[in-house]
Amino acid sequence: MANPSRLRAAALTTAVLLLSALLAGCGDASAHGDLSAQKLDWKDCPAPSEAEGGGSAPSPLPSGGTWQCATMKAPLDWSRPKGDTIGIALIRARASGPASKRIGSLVFNFGGPGGSGVSALPAFASDYAALRTRYDLVSFDPRGVGRSAPVKCESDSQLDTYFQQDATPDDSAERAQLLDRTKQFNAACEKNSKKILPHVATTDAARDMDLMRQVLGDDKLHYFGISYGTELGGVYAHLYPRNVGRAVLDGVVDPTQNPEQSALGQAQGFQLALNNFAEDCASKATGCPIGNSAQDVKNRIAKLLDDLEKKPIPGIAPRELTQTAATNGIAQSLYSKDFWEYLTEGLEQAYAGDGRVLMLLSDSMNGRSEDGQYSNITAANVAISCADEKPRYTADYVQQKLPEFRAASPLFGDYLAWGMLSCTDWPVAGAADHPDVSAPGSAPILVVGNTGDPATPYEGARKMADALGKGVAVELTYKGQGHGAYDSKNRCVQSAVNGYLLDGREPKAGTVCS
Repeated sequence: MANPSRLRAAALTTAVLLLSALLAGCGDASAHGDLSAQKLDWKDCPAPSEAEGGGSAPSPLPSGGTWQCATMKAPLDWSRPKGDTIGIALIRARASGPASKRIGSLVFNFGGPGGSGVSALPAFASDYAALRTRYDLVSFDPRGVGRSAPVKCESDSQLDTYFQQDATPDDSAERAQLLDRTKQFNAACEKNSKKILPHVATTDAARDMDLMRQVLGDDKLHYFGISYGTELGGVYAHLYPRNVGRAVLDGVVDPTQNPEQSALGQAQGFQLALNNFAEDCASKATGCPIGNSAQDVKNRIAKLLDDLEKKPIPGIAPRELTQTAATNGIAQSLYSKDFWEYLTEGLEQAYAGDGRVLMLLSDSMNGRSEDGQYSNITAANVAISCADEKPRYTADYVQQKLPEFRAASPLFGDYLAWGMLSCTDWPVAGAADHPDVSAPGSAPILVVGNTGDPATPYEGARKMADALGKGVAVELTYKGQGHGAYDSKNRCVQSAVNGYLLDGREPKAGTVCS
């Protein structure tokens, strides 16, 4: 199954790229050896690879010109910087304003872990047009992702089976089946990607970003991180506090939580988003087609999932909509308020015996294109998460924790609790209980939290601000819905972020936008 506690913003990124079609510390240059002097060979971008999600080459830029792509060499093993290298895929749009006003490059990570920045940046570029007036907009496929030494695990047909499995076992036989299927997936990752698996941790990606900063010709790293990208940005600031330029963290991961705490927080976050969806539907003057009240909406969803466990309904032939796929699709739709209409439509159809829309939503979460090909988002997500996270949970431990997760979310509790088994039997040890993002001496970092965020609950913004250290974080609160704040188009949020990135104006600490 796709685990929302791990997929974070990657799910939203994948949906933007696929859904419309489906529905109609101390580092310096010397540490990088000769690689910091490499010259990038920028060329017009090709169509995204299958691992990046497929599709067409990015369209020409609105103001003229084309998207340019290049490959940067980076050490496979950062403890041996002069050893074997891998290629890190980059994409850029040159600054649209006068050269005299150009600040440098603004590097984006849209989340995941496992999302392709090379595919995502063109999809989101219109949202960041104002920032392009003074920056080259740059993104990349982090190591293990897309075109950057991608992690490979199972085939497309095997993944179809993997995502249809029962992800919330009810008895010992189902538990054994889930553990066996997880072990099979993890073994395939080791067999097909043994060389790269030990080198895909977030600290490795952060070191790649500092090399990238130098190769791009920037004295400081100007950065925009979203969801998991906030964790990556925090780790970069910890490793290279003196190299931080103007940085924004949006949809903020709580860096103090271990995987269990993160999953429990997401259970609460997705339940909050579901409650808000149900209340919104019930409040419509035209009536709610999926329930007479907010509680009725949630009761009917719960009954649908119970029924699907006993008897799936037709989805996208030959696949059926199972309980797991339906839960996955519902979670996907809660990442953005813009998707609520699809959730309403999908539920209406599912109640009538047609699971197509909910399955399309689930496919978008899992990185499955209309032709049945999968990106490597799931493989990369598991590999990076398991390289980062030290805890390894057992089925017995999860079973003991189920009451706590069910109290947090009757709908998503089991789903997220059992998702903690993803790293069980992983072939590489995890680095730590949680990332270190302390960054004394860093330039100010703008931390943006959304009170209605299901994937990275609002409390994470305060925890990130505290962990970065005194005098580093500048907090901004958005009272809204969905994952992240800047892409909500809220003028207050965008004005504050643009003012900082373009002109260096820090918003007043504690600013609230609604």
